[in-house]
Amino acid sequence: MDNAPQLPTATPARGGISLPKVLLIVLVTMVATVAGSYWFLKTYIFAREFKPTELSAREQQALDSKLRVLGFQPEGDRFGSGRPPTSEFDEKGALKPERYSEEGARREVSFNERELNGLLARNTDLARKLAIHLSQDMVSVKLLVPMDPDFPVLGGKTLRFNGGVAISYLNGRPSVVLKGVSIMGVPVPNAWLGGLKNVDLVEQAGVRPGFWKSFSEGVEDIRVEDGRIKIKLKE
Repeated sequence: MDNAPQLPTATPARGGISLPKVLLIVLVTMVATVAGSYWFLKTYIFAREFKPTELSAREQQALDSKLRVLGFQPEGDRFGSGRPPTSEFDEKGALKPERYSEEGARREVSFNERELNGLLARNTDLARKLAIHLSQDMVSVKLLVPMDPDFPVLGGKTLRFNGGVAISYLNGRPSVVLKGVSIMGVPVPNAWLGGLKNVDLVEQAGVRPGFWKSFSEGVEDIRVEDGRIKIKLKE
């Protein structure tokens, strides 16, 4: 038994991570934390104003034509604007009287995303704080709200609000559903929104006299597509 061959003793493996690797992990974590914090602050706390949408002359002319269909008089048509009078004005710039008629009247109007944001751009201050996005069955908005300098913690900062409303035409009537609101990227609880999240506002309030009932009864069709909203009015 004493002459039995001796087996080599295994050297125990070292455990743990070396100091250089630990320092590298700490450094990467710090860089990621700082970068994430910078992105969050820049995006939600120190949000920059939006750049107003500037329409071309052709786009502005098309928008003005649509506004007239809805009964809005574009600024360029007002007497004394310095622009040539349109067919609705005489040579002195006075509005021509005419007999009322609905024959040949357009009951359908559509606006694209640039036109809606171009309308906001007429109020430069509003256009820098509000932007509209149109996608399939969804109208989304971004809103920048400057906080009062005396407001605790966030005083003097600008907060970013995001919201979405689903709009479609279902079962013979418009459907308007609030999908949610976020503040600084954090969704607002439904309870804070009065329980209105994912609720069809037209269905809920359309049976009572008021805005939603009148709106529903006057719309024959409404569609939101990528970059465009179409509305068809009833007779």
